[in-house]
Amino acid sequence: MTDVTGCPVHHSFDPLGEAYIADPYPILTGVREETAAFYAPSIDMWVITRFDDIQSALMDPKTFSAAVGQRPVFPLSDEAQNIIKAGFHAYPVMSDCDPPRHTRIRRHNQKSFSARRISALEPKVWAKAEELLDAVEPGSGIVDLVSALTYPLPAYMIFTFIGFPDEDMDMLKSWCGNRIAFSWGRPTPEEQRDIASNMVNYWQYCEEFVAKRLAEPVDDFTSDLIRIHQADPESLPVSDITNVAYGLSFAGHETTTSFTGNAIRRLLVNRPQWDDLCADRTLIPQAVEEILRYDSSIPAWRRITTRPVTVGTTDIPAGAKILLLLGAANRDTNHFEDPETFNVHRDDSRKHLAFGQGIHYCIGAPLARMEARIALDLLAQRAPDINLVDNQDFDFPANVSFRGPRKLLVHWPH
Repeated sequence: MTDVTGCPVHHSFDPLGEAYIADPYPILTGVREETAAFYAPSIDMWVITRFDDIQSALMDPKTFSAAVGQRPVFPLSDEAQNIIKAGFHAYPVMSDCDPPRHTRIRRHNQKSFSARRISALEPKVWAKAEELLDAVEPGSGIVDLVSALTYPLPAYMIFTFIGFPDEDMDMLKSWCGNRIAFSWGRPTPEEQRDIASNMVNYWQYCEEFVAKRLAEPVDDFTSDLIRIHQADPESLPVSDITNVAYGLSFAGHETTTSFTGNAIRRLLVNRPQWDDLCADRTLIPQAVEEILRYDSSIPAWRRITTRPVTVGTTDIPAGAKILLLLGAANRDTNHFEDPETFNVHRDDSRKHLAFGQGIHYCIGAPLARMEARIALDLLAQRAPDINLVDNQDFDFPANVSFRGPRKLLVHWPH
């Protein structure tokens, strides 16, 4: 049994509870104002709530290890474990490993995730976004912008960036299934089995794809890594390249889909600010930062302690699983004026922790910002009169780390 002697225990805090999934922010504000850290029996984790403490944890990977970042929150069924063991050979690469391994892998990825390659993608993002919105006919009535735009755009772009063929896109998206539930939710044994089978299929696809690029490199992200391997095989083994392709192809679209969906929803709910943005599209980059602060697609992330540590007045033991409440930190009154108010004119939004900090700062942040900026810009040009469908029920995936609407119904203008 977990020893929480001397630690505040919050028995009602449950990031998988119905109220939290529907709207976590009142709960996040409440726990942040109550205490800097506490133990949550519902998930067997210590929870850290305030900006300064979370920033310190992110900047101290020696104490707050990233090793649990992608492990399932709850134990898997025997059947799911057997499926994974038989055909899935991924291991920690960047988001869930520590130095020195993390340093080596990230250095190579950073070179390939260069400003040049991101810049070269921008015309492709514009073209794909235009293609997707061209498919929405004027006067279409009610349109789901998640299926029409915010899901296919980042999925297509990260797959293209990695180098996956266009004809494989639908298959790859179907294999993604509900990966979020597997590692960050509480899936049923049946769901675990299905997701595990898809993960094996996806992993084997990535192995075969990397083998093809090894035989014949082209001009894409995976080939960049292949060239690094060819120049110095020990510094970047082929197995690491497969891991990166597998992990990035999931992380690179699920989070941006959620982020862009949150952006459109918040702007349309705050109609005067959407109108301001449509009238002056130079506001879009600032609006993107405010959305990252106010309603990030990753309101919480995990760590595990390597030694005893004190947060506020709470003593946390070594080996404690940690939940960092990024969403609470981004509305901390000690760092943001009137933080519960959404304001695209705010001049300090960029201080947010939505992409993390320190050695694990999100490597895909420039791409995510660019995709969201283009999606908002194109909508502002083509559909400034767009409106949310009234009284729709927003459905969010039940998990501890990712948040974005599964559907976003709008009235499409004539």
